Amino acid sequence: MPSLLRFTTFASLLCAACCVAQELKPEEDPYAGLPPKRAALERMLSERGAIADFEAAVDAARKLGVGEQAILEATFLYHVDRREDDKLAAMMPEFLKRKDSFKLDESEIFAVREDWLAVVEYVQAIAALKKDDRDGFKKHITEAFWLSPRQGSAFAPHIDRLRLDESMSKIKVDTAAKLAPLFGGDAVELATLLKDRKALLFHFWSPWSRECEDSMPDFKVTALELEKNGIAVASLVFESTPDALADSKRIAGTLGTPPPGAWLVDREKDSFHRLLRIQSVPSMVLVSPEGRVIFNGHPSEDHLWEALAGIAPAIKRPAVAEE
Repeated sequence: MPSLLRFTTFASLLCAACCVAQELKPEEDPYAGLPPKRAALERMLSERGAIADFEAAVDAARKLGVGEQAILEATFLYHVDRREDDKLAAMMPEFLKRKDSFKLDESEIFAVREDWLAVVEYVQAIAALKKDDRDGFKKHITEAFWLSPRQGSAFAPHIDRLRLDESMSKIKVDTAAKLAPLFGGDAVELATLLKDRKALLFHFWSPWSRECEDSMPDFKVTALELEKNGIAVASLVFESTPDALADSKRIAGTLGTPPPGAWLVDREKDSFHRLLRIQSVPSMVLVSPEGRVIFNGHPSEDHLWEALAGIAPAIKRPAVAEE
């Protein structure tokens, strides 16, 4: 019987496995009391460390007789959890090869055959996305939804990302625009911030977001690193009520006097957060001196740092502050 059938999506599978691993002390082994083959299988399914650690877990499982179908499932979960779409796309031939020979009785993570077939479609969708094949992506991701609606929360972010990227490719930020400073004074023209700089990073945030407030120390070291490497930083808050502005000043003020970068209030008409389709905070948007959008997404995304490194190779991603 599949060991993880109590979960309804592969996304929740991953969260549960990681939570279990994080709660354990280094010397503890939750699978020590299981038969060797079962223990090796469970370790392989829950491994989320470096690729060398995962490959070692796979080798150990294979030597004890764990089947290739279970290894394929574990590999899929490993790359999904690490958001390694390139690796998922590369797995497409193996998924297609096993599409018809899949055995539900031997599955460790799928409750019904449709869930397996949905993942086959999902992998094909990712491969199409990597080739900029929009029609192929739409075809396969739609079929994945049809086969397994309960896994929709794992499929949907890729659709959102595709639509966002398509929208951003058509947008040009008006660098002549002027915004009011959070701490008062004359309006600031974006072109002034960009003068002699390689790019401008917008940091969209809200004083009423716990994540935004908690991540401010990390934002500070990021802003300092970017400014040191020739990239301007502008933090935009889009709540403009007196209470919101007071809270914004309080939070920004904890980062120093003055806090790093420019601290601005988004305009109500033709706002930048609507132009750039900001749906959650914190979000960051990297803009070229010509106003072209290079990146739009969450600050933790690897793609942001890849884009920054492409502009300023000397940039180093700061370590996340300990809580």
